[in-house]
Amino acid sequence: MSASPLTPLDYIAEGYWQDFLAGRPIAGGIAYETQLHSCALDESLESLQRIDTLLSQVRRDMMKGGIWNEATLLVDEHYRNFMVFLGFYAGRVLAQQWENRPRWYGQFELRKRYPELSLITDDFYQHMAVGYGDNNAAANALPLFFALEPIGLRLFGNIDRQFEAVQGGQAASGLYQAVSARLPDLSDQANSLKISSGQATKAATNNATQSIHSMTDSSTTISTSQPANHYEPSEDVPVNNGLADVNVVSANIERPSAATTVSELSESTAPHQPELQIKPELTKLESPVIKPKSSVKTSPTPEMFTQLLIELDEIEVPQIAGVTEYQQACKVLDQFERHIAKQDKPRGQVVFSDNHIAAKNKALLALQAAAEAGNTAAMLRLAMYELLCEGLTADDEEAKKSGVEWVKQVASKNDSRAQRLLSKLYYQGVGVPQDIDSGKYWLEQAADNGHIEAANLVSQWEQAQALITTQKQEQHSIKRYQLLFGAVIIVAVLILIIV
Repeated sequence: MSASPLTPLDYIAEGYWQDFLAGRPIAGGIAYETQLHSCALDESLESLQRIDTLLSQVRRDMMKGGIWNEATLLVDEHYRNFMVFLGFYAGRVLAQQWENRPRWYGQFELRKRYPELSLITDDFYQHMAVGYGDNNAAANALPLFFALEPIGLRLFGNIDRQFEAVQGGQAASGLYQAVSARLPDLSDQANSLKISSGQATKAATNNATQSIHSMTDSSTTISTSQPANHYEPSEDVPVNNGLADVNVVSANIERPSAATTVSELSESTAPHQPELQIKPELTKLESPVIKPKSSVKTSPTPEMFTQLLIELDEIEVPQIAGVTEYQQACKVLDQFERHIAKQDKPRGQVVFSDNHIAAKNKALLALQAAAEAGNTAAMLRLAMYELLCEGLTADDEEAKKSGVEWVKQVASKNDSRAQRLLSKLYYQGVGVPQDIDSGKYWLEQAADNGHIEAANLVSQWEQAQALITTQKQEQHSIKRYQLLFGAVIIVAVLILIIV
């Protein structure tokens, strides 16, 4: 069967890359080109971590500079080209892993080749995708990778601005996470839950899977405040200790349009570039997302911890160690969180069987292993369970001390999620003596490191202080004017008497 012809975007992708390597200006210009050269783009997975770090820095700089506006920036050709270049580069990295030829499609080609996709015409992040295969049949059979989605989420994602992926669920937060989920060897790692201190057998893992699946209760639904990437829709699924894709709840939000789109480029005459020598990926099919029903009941979990679970996904920090252990532990622990969320009683009163508890402890051991390896997300999630007295520490007081120490350790690394949580602990006196000054300090630290909610609270507090100061000044001025007016009246009366 003959190979499918190159698409216009294939030529553009190769042209971008060759111009970048040669140090030539990319057509239309590209933002942060110097910083990209500093990232040492060697087509390795590690280079994607460097790119994600750059994207996080760009996000922080834009927020501090007051230009963090998605719609405005997408109109800027330099920023659009920056994101498009990174999307093309992610396709190259995947190609190295999959030794096959990628095919880039603009929205016009996507609509013809994949009519089942629900594409939004003015959505910049859906204007191009890469597929893999040497012939038309293979290309149509394999899932697509919409490479702009994880870039957009990394730059502009927050609790109120989620990125719903074209193929269901939420987009990955960054290119490293998105590409790692599509590596060819992931399926070989999905047989057992890795823990640092245990020797878990396959039979034990299967028993844990079956026991947690028995907790299914479809009579109620989860709250829409559940964290993306961790909480799934209302119907429970069996615990899976592998790395299969997880469905995610995300808001259906309109995306801004761009003045010039990549699909327009793909429909125009392609520039003459050398034939591509790129090898591509094979991705896993993503399960369709199911929207949760709204719920009005109060969550049995304290708000500070439900918010933390959300932020562990929405404000993701690149991790080097303990990634696999953390992901596998979360797949198990999220089953418990969904079950607890459905209850009409405090989480401490929810009863589990011995098999359930054994499976949870095994997941907590994996979480602890990831935390001890330096995974900050694992540290924070382990801290949550210790502060709730549901972790591995038996004594409640010691558990809370341990939880606070984990949070402080991560906060000292300038992690805005930990700093915001630590501010709440001090404000509310959870695990530490109540200390308003310490709470304010860590709130300001979180704001300085780009935490949106913290920044808004600090701004509101400053505005309130400014208003109070202004009112005091005005009151002081009024008293002065009253005294002056009284003195004038007295002088006038004395003059009349004397005269």
